[in-house]
Amino acid sequence: MDSLTQETLHKIQSVVIDQIRKEPVKSVDHITERISYQDFFVKYLLPNRPCLLSSYVTAKWRSVKEWVKEDGQPNLDFLASNFGDALVPVADCNKVQYYAQPKTDMKLVNYIEYWKDHISKGHKSKEGCLYLKDWHFVHVFTEYQAYETPIYFTSDWLNEFWDLRSDRTDDDYRFVYMGPKGSWTPFHADVFRSFSWSANICGRKKWLLFPPGEERHLKDHLGNLPYDVTSCELHDGKKYPNYKNACQPFEVVQEAGEVIFVPSGWHHQVYNLEDTISINHNWLNGCNIDIMWEFLQQELCTIQKSISDCIDMEGWHNQCQLIMKASTGIDYAEFFLFLHIIASHRLQLLRRCSRQMSEQVVSKSSDLDQLKHDNTHDDDSVSKLNYEHTKSLEVCKTQKLSGELPTTENSKSLCEDDTSTHLLSGTFESMAINEISACQRLPDSSQESVWHAVFDIDQVKKILECLMKNEEFQELENNVLCDDPKQIYRNICDALNEYSL
Repeated sequence: MDSLTQETLHKIQSVVIDQIRKEPVKSVDHITERISYQDFFVKYLLPNRPCLLSSYVTAKWRSVKEWVKEDGQPNLDFLASNFGDALVPVADCNKVQYYAQPKTDMKLVNYIEYWKDHISKGHKSKEGCLYLKDWHFVHVFTEYQAYETPIYFTSDWLNEFWDLRSDRTDDDYRFVYMGPKGSWTPFHADVFRSFSWSANICGRKKWLLFPPGEERHLKDHLGNLPYDVTSCELHDGKKYPNYKNACQPFEVVQEAGEVIFVPSGWHHQVYNLEDTISINHNWLNGCNIDIMWEFLQQELCTIQKSISDCIDMEGWHNQCQLIMKASTGIDYAEFFLFLHIIASHRLQLLRRCSRQMSEQVVSKSSDLDQLKHDNTHDDDSVSKLNYEHTKSLEVCKTQKLSGELPTTENSKSLCEDDTSTHLLSGTFESMAINEISACQRLPDSSQESVWHAVFDIDQVKKILECLMKNEEFQELENNVLCDDPKQIYRNICDALNEYSL
């Protein structure tokens, strides 16, 4: 695997990411051979471009082996016998409620019975087309390793943050979808304008993808997006006056085993062409956190306009935040906490790497001394160790890691560290502190993890700069925020100076 090197990140910082994103997408790449993390980062994550990864990514997954029969059909008997008592959310694809498909809960075993009956009747049972959606499988079956997140999607701030929440123990952004041929998901963009990836365990899907900004041509005269982007209703010029300016969507057929990457803000509509099971994640990281921030500002602006007649009421700004939390799933205070925890984890990782690299230098120096005093040594061995020792020193000097920086082994000790301020106080005292390794959220290479962490911290810094200048954020009461934003910002700046690119 190629590393995200210092040179790579220098190049990233020398360009404006917004300009990269403006380059038009002409097609959705189908990646049939293994690609390095660095290449994926530069070609797809930063420019916010969709792509389709071939089945080499999922070939060894347990779910692919156990949830699928030899003929490629879902192994419904296995699913019912192993997970049948689980309560799952099921959507009715034939009904519309508030621009969405209404959901009910049922036991998986009952859904499997429906699915078998639906198949036996040519996918035309009296219950209609029911689609199991947004099942938090990983949360329910924590010991069953159904899959391994592909390396390209492991820098996942969203689930990293949600995994720490003691107040949302049944929630995350990892889902299993199961549905018969003909089931579908209406037109939408993903939560918080996050990235998403979706892997077909079996079956086939058709995706209709619209680049960011195209959705404005699809709104009706009241500003509402369509429920079904393929509806003939969109040709009504009076109701959809701008539809004539809309581009044609990118149409992608996803086969069994393939994984699709859907970038931030790409609205889409999805169909199951066969009986299909898929695994989906929503996720965020330093490549799209600015898009989330822009989305949150737009959402708050909409809310403020809707209750502008009450602007003189006491606590109006806090009321807007409450509405935002209820409708969007997050408010500015929680967004600030989100940024704080991600930065703290990355600082933790850098300290761990600093200690490890310092230990490597000491070890190689000791080996070199021992070899020089060993009568059996040869010149080639000494030269090799001299070279390795010199390179280790250069790495430490370049990254300013040779000093004795404080290290932490888990989030508990992190809370007691001076550089990363205390994670818990005020409203968020219910936040659990788990022993979680930040390096589990980044690519495996030590060098890659270090520079990725620096990139992440730099992106947090940029958003914090905007957040602290934001009038609505400044209006928040002091007891709503868990820590002083200015102090956290200074800590981040100090860290970036220490690990300067």
